[in-house]
Amino acid sequence: MPFSRYVEIGRVALINYGEEYGKLVVISDVVDQNRALVDRPDEVRRIINFKRLVLTDFKIDIPRLAKKKVLSAALEESEVFSKFENSTWGKKLAKRALKTTQTDFERYQAAVARKKTSAAVKKVFNKLKSASE
Repeated sequence: MPFSRYVEIGRVALINYGEEYGKLVVISDVVDQNRALVDRPDEVRRIINFKRLVLTDFKIDIPRLAKKKVLSAALEESEVFSKFENSTWGKKLAKRALKTTQTDFERYQAAVARKKTSAAVKKVFNKLKSASE
């Protein structure tokens, strides 16, 4: 399968480092081979290093250096943020965020549930194994 995630204007990227970790932004211009100008409707346009971005499969059609109004309209029309949240990657990030907010008791309950499930699976597996012999 050929590579399909290119750095281009309108490409949606995920910030993978810093204070804004986990936020989706749109590339509105490429400054040089190491940096891009990124934008989001509710935030200030800024330059970010490519090392701090992870490109997604999503791309919106916007002109270079699009105004906030045009960007907002394109994002609403394509519903990129909701599509990302419903993707496997988005669900994984949401699950990870939920796990970090768990209390000690919730972690304990999850551990007990995993142990109980594992014991049930092991019991069925051993039953099937002994039946096949």
